[in-house]
Amino acid sequence: MSGVATGGDGLGARLGPLARLSGLLGRVRGLGVPLPVRIGSLVLFFALPLVFQLLGLASARYWLDVLNVVGIYAILALSLNVILGYAGMFNMGHAAFFGIGAYTTAILNTIYGWPIFLTLPVAGAAAGLFAYVVARPIIHLRGDYLLIVTIGIVEIIRIALTNNVFGLTGGSNGIMGISRPYLFGFRISQPFHFFYLIWAAVAITVVVFRSLEESRYGRALKFIKEDTVAAEGIGVDTNGLRLMAFVVGATFAGFAGTIYSARMGTISPESFNFAESVTLFTIVILGGSGSQRGVILGAFLVAGLPELFRGLDKYRLLMFGAALVLMMIFRPQGLLPPKPASYRLPPPWDKPGGGEGV
Repeated sequence: MSGVATGGDGLGARLGPLARLSGLLGRVRGLGVPLPVRIGSLVLFFALPLVFQLLGLASARYWLDVLNVVGIYAILALSLNVILGYAGMFNMGHAAFFGIGAYTTAILNTIYGWPIFLTLPVAGAAAGLFAYVVARPIIHLRGDYLLIVTIGIVEIIRIALTNNVFGLTGGSNGIMGISRPYLFGFRISQPFHFFYLIWAAVAITVVVFRSLEESRYGRALKFIKEDTVAAEGIGVDTNGLRLMAFVVGATFAGFAGTIYSARMGTISPESFNFAESVTLFTIVILGGSGSQRGVILGAFLVAGLPELFRGLDKYRLLMFGAALVLMMIFRPQGLLPPKPASYRLPPPWDKPGGGEGV
């Protein structure tokens, strides 16, 4: 028996890199879209600003701004997806963490003269720390009770910002005069520039959260979401992992706040109200709770699609509400729900009967 095990370990060690490559290609094929098509789509998307410039479209700046807004919503919705989609916690106060990140950047930049990118980690840390402080006493709550408390959190933050806390937030007028970011001496100021900054941030967020989803921690979160009692029964620290999900999601919302404040140049409390939390919640549910591709699709539909129907602004909310009702009836799991998880064993145990005698 020991000889078989030793031989299997040697074979696994020799074929380890090949097995990992095979597993990666298998996951790509499992997406249902050929790899060249996926790569070509990404290249075409990131070439859109250049295409707009070459065509000389008069509305190019406007549509780039729309795509930038969609990108910021995508980062926020992906960060909420960690809390709602992976851990299954109803959080309707995500805009509070977004606002803390934005105001941290605005205060450090306008009062203390910090460069925008230098404020990025501080904004994320401030949002994450606030999430830890407010979530620790309530993390044991479930369902509607947690949802109601998070609604209170976002309203408390909005009121505090409006009341000009410590004389730093500017009250209802907010903070103006936020400088543009510089990257290696290059000033990022045009929608063309922010397009690449924002969507590069979206790509980084997707990679980080995909790694988290496939990690042991991500699997534990999904276990907690499906059956908290069973997870507790085998010794999983459910409250600790749920609290960590809150902190991770809030940290990335703080990062999004930095990008938002740099793009806008001015911020006010009304940008971080309960309605924004509802929008983010809708994006995650509509696209598919727990699915990154679904969340990004939801960001395009909720933040971008209404711009195509701006001429029907009187009926947009009616159409949007009707679409949500139809979704809840015919596809409650979302447009692109997460696929069932599958795990491939390394050779030779991946073959039927390959593990016999080990």
